[in-house]
Amino acid sequence: MSKQKFIFVTGGVVSGIGKGITAASIGRMLKDMGFSIFMQKFDPYLNIDPGTMNPYQHGEVFVTKDGGETDLDLGHYERFTDVELTKDSSVTSGKIYDSVLSKERRGDFGGRTVQVIPHITNEIKNRVYKVADETNADIIITEIGGTVGDIESQPFFEAIRQIHAERPEDVLFVHTTLVPAIPGTKELKTKPTQHSYKQLMSFGIQPDVFVLRAEYKITDEIKEKIALFCDVPLEGIVQSENVDLIYEVPLSFEKQNLDNYIVKKLNLETKISNDKTWEKMVEKFKNADKEVNIALCGKYTELVDAYLSVNEALLDSGYNLGCKVNISYFDSELINRENIEEKLRNIDGILVPGGFGSRGINGMIEASKYAREKNIPYLGVCLGMQIAVIDILRNLAGIKDANSLEFDENTKNPVINIMEDKKYLENIGGTLRLGNWTCKLKENSKAREIYGKDEILERHRHRYEVNDKYVELLEKNNVVISGRNPKTNLVEIIEIPKNDFYMGSQFHPEFKSRPNNPSPLYFAFVKASLEKKLK
Repeated sequence: MSKQKFIFVTGGVVSGIGKGITAASIGRMLKDMGFSIFMQKFDPYLNIDPGTMNPYQHGEVFVTKDGGETDLDLGHYERFTDVELTKDSSVTSGKIYDSVLSKERRGDFGGRTVQVIPHITNEIKNRVYKVADETNADIIITEIGGTVGDIESQPFFEAIRQIHAERPEDVLFVHTTLVPAIPGTKELKTKPTQHSYKQLMSFGIQPDVFVLRAEYKITDEIKEKIALFCDVPLEGIVQSENVDLIYEVPLSFEKQNLDNYIVKKLNLETKISNDKTWEKMVEKFKNADKEVNIALCGKYTELVDAYLSVNEALLDSGYNLGCKVNISYFDSELINRENIEEKLRNIDGILVPGGFGSRGINGMIEASKYAREKNIPYLGVCLGMQIAVIDILRNLAGIKDANSLEFDENTKNPVINIMEDKKYLENIGGTLRLGNWTCKLKENSKAREIYGKDEILERHRHRYEVNDKYVELLEKNNVVISGRNPKTNLVEIIEIPKNDFYMGSQFHPEFKSRPNNPSPLYFAFVKASLEKKLK
């Protein structure tokens, strides 16, 4: 058995207090110390994956390089650690039960009674050990979704308890809790954390680290109280402080010496002195002294987490240009020809993101048309590129009923068509074109200039495509098809050279964007928007 180490991050008191950012920050710290890491998220819900869930339910669906549709926390993991994750990084109860029941149907259990213990817990443990074996990373960091005490999470807590029992020297438990203040005062109360600790202990899990969230500063007195009641050394108690940028969290943990405590607790030797690249990046971001205004015209704007990776790609591109990106969210259902001028009056760039279904489509088409006619930088991502094609063919080529089969199955001009291999699918889950696909860039195109190479690899999530029958008409109307998949010949990138910046991509470049290495397409879009503002 390998001598890899395992860190499990759990949450207590309430959900939404930053387990994902905590896990990602620990990954960043350990990577800066020279360790190789790999990350996982266990979610207790019964869906096979988040792919068919409404964005208002669960935020964006993040896509891994091998086509996994995953929880948005994996986006944080990748952005913080710059490690490309896989389908095995996202595990739901649905996946676990589906796998175990499939084995039972095949007769793998020899007719024995199938139970939560040991069959479900063994399957969970296998998912942890599998990524350890396949990646050979020094440290596997696994976040357990939900909150301790949730009935659906219990098999996961039992599984990680068993892993600790099997490898007590190789496992570290991190528990994140809320320390609330009494309303109307600044008095912080530790009792919820104590109860959360007792709940965790009832599952046989002793936390090694407490990460505390609070509105005010956690004093030494409060830490001493938690240390006493929860049997954790003072050095194992840190505060996840409120910061201006989420990328400051690893630096905050480092200042509290959490990195060295974890290394000591796991009996590891630091491979190199701390890499200061991340710290310099954060300092640069905080010194951004210009501003640019971007309009995001989409259909899920009531929950900005529905566009989490898009938001981060925009913000990170801006920071790398020395400017703060102000993102204004416009519900495309409320945009029309009469009000678009008023709504987008002070906007420097327009982005139409991905999405599914016909709701709000006309507003997106108006946004594309407005950007094209006013020469405002435009970036259409996935659906946003298809919207641009519909706009151009309706309003420039004169095909007034140009449409997508997704929006109108009976359209006589399906300028956006369903992909050939997706026509006869009965299920919708996991049937999109997903993950990394190659794109060949056209010589002398803007796309070729932006990426600086002939061929790129980007992540996809779609089942509809530009209908090749209409490409000649697009080209007659000054559209350049500047990127295609070399095997399928599917259209990947379009652009209008006569505009300062008007581009669309069938892929989602935001999924590969990193704070210290932003997506070239997003970077170019924000740069063009900033240049427009400064003219």
